Amino acid sequence: MARFARNYGAGPLHLLSALASFAVAGYAALRIRELGAPGNVAFWFVGVIVAHDLLLLPLYSLVQSVASRLSRAQARPARAGAPPPPGVLLLNHVRVPAMIAGLLFGLFFPAILGRNEGYVDASGLESDVYLGRWLALTAALFVLSGLLYAVRRGRSLAAHTG
Repeated sequence: MARFARNYGAGPLHLLSALASFAVAGYAALRIRELGAPGNVAFWFVGVIVAHDLLLLPLYSLVQSVASRLSRAQARPARAGAPPPPGVLLLNHVRVPAMIAGLLFGLFFPAILGRNEGYVDASGLESDVYLGRWLALTAALFVLSGLLYAVRRGRSLAAHTG
């Protein structure tokens, strides 16, 4: 096993997962070709890459920079000799649910915005249910992350003071 990991660079589970992901990608490529619209998918894929790199990356890099500065400013002790604050950052508990909600919106925005009239037969759902479900899922993600933050912050405070 060690020889395999040394020669391959990772464990056998990594190799199996890489092969499985190649198989899934190959299957998806074949299905897209069967549908007869590979040009549309390629156009959408390139559009998403351009939108991400030119619009979203600078935007969330700016938000990250501002949030990081704010959290560092809040983390400074109020007076000399004061103990440092607990090490649970709120930023991470906002970033993760926001990223998941954004990813889900990016994947399903036609349905969320009610632009999926042609897909009603495929999904069996009317187009007016997606927005409410996405908002409910987003709210649940932020609530769960907030609860996790409260628990982690409470434990950190207890360990810090106790």
